[in-house]
Amino acid sequence: MPYGGAKLIAAVFRSVGIDAEPVPPSDERTRELGRKYTGGDECYPEQVTLGDFLKIAERPDFDPSRTAFFMATSTGPCRFGQYVQYQRKVFRELGYGDVMFFSPTSSDAYEDMAEGARELMRTGWWAVVSSDILMKMLLKTRPYEINKGDTDRAYEESLEDVSRVLEKGGLPARRKLEELVETLTKARDKFRSIPADYDPEVPLIGVVGEIFCRLNTFSNEDLVRKIEEQGGECWLSDVSEWIWYTNSEQRRKLIASGKRLSLEMFGFKVKVFIQKRDEEKLLEPFKEEFRGYEEPDVEEVLEYAHPYLPYHGALGEMVLSVGKAIYLYHKGADGIVDISPFSCMNGIVCEAVYPDVSRDHDNIPIRTFYFDGTQTAIERDVGIFLELARAYRRRKLVRRVYPPYFKMAGNGT
Repeated sequence: MPYGGAKLIAAVFRSVGIDAEPVPPSDERTRELGRKYTGGDECYPEQVTLGDFLKIAERPDFDPSRTAFFMATSTGPCRFGQYVQYQRKVFRELGYGDVMFFSPTSSDAYEDMAEGARELMRTGWWAVVSSDILMKMLLKTRPYEINKGDTDRAYEESLEDVSRVLEKGGLPARRKLEELVETLTKARDKFRSIPADYDPEVPLIGVVGEIFCRLNTFSNEDLVRKIEEQGGECWLSDVSEWIWYTNSEQRRKLIASGKRLSLEMFGFKVKVFIQKRDEEKLLEPFKEEFRGYEEPDVEEVLEYAHPYLPYHGALGEMVLSVGKAIYLYHKGADGIVDISPFSCMNGIVCEAVYPDVSRDHDNIPIRTFYFDGTQTAIERDVGIFLELARAYRRRKLVRRVYPPYFKMAGNGT
């Protein structure tokens, strides 16, 4: 969903001999094609993903019999569960019935993605975590850079370096993980070397919401960068959060079906143990960098959401968005932005409870931004919201913890 994540997952597929690439950047042609082949009841991410796939079909060398599209799916009431079904229908009606749609599901925490190639599950996880790490480094550095463009270049170079490690085939898992840690350490040092003026007066804005729209910069009109341009820093909820949530739901389903003591539960626990251990290794070089930016355990997020949206009844992104908003309040954020597609069920439910969340947490400003490709006054709305965040910052009760380089820059904590 984020540009970097798609790039690294494509490298993972190449490591097992599959010719893979991320779709080209979305543009107006994406929107045009998406709207042409949808009826209006679909949410905006369906238009964007369908439009991107249809742009591939316009290539002169497009061969439907040798093309597969990766489109994950899920169960439940969200329209996301129907994306791939509708995309298959459109391609079939356009005469591209030979196209394959590869569609792992969240119902088993995406375990079917690796059927026949178990290493995909583990290296795919490394790609997700690495993408999240590099995105966090990008967003916590770019607002403070002295020379505009330095951080974006470091991000692009780091993605390329990590891709080269992930796409290597036939390398033992232990050695590959070691190389990945080494490469991420070099990326850390690259970001550290960027001339920057770290100012603790910059308001920190937590960004939650529907996972595709908040991570896909085309879909949200690059809202994070607009917040930065008006003097804010963003803490963006990442992809790993969703993977940990699907793991949590898988565990609950096993218990509910009477499999608390079973081979399935044993296999699940082994998987989670390996994921957690590998994540810790990949994060190890960033302990100092991420001081004050620590990500929560998903169960902590669910518990924060529980008074407003009990996780055993309300499912999916709505509980994660509300819970993460409260977590970010406790980390000293100065405001919360929810990015959601227009008419999104998760966004609407969250917007309904955010006034109570704000009231119970010192009236921290929370604003939902909806997107459908027709926004006109985002800069104005961002400016108004940042003024609210600055006013809240002056009176807030919870103070941020800053990484050590804020001290080194002579700005204190």
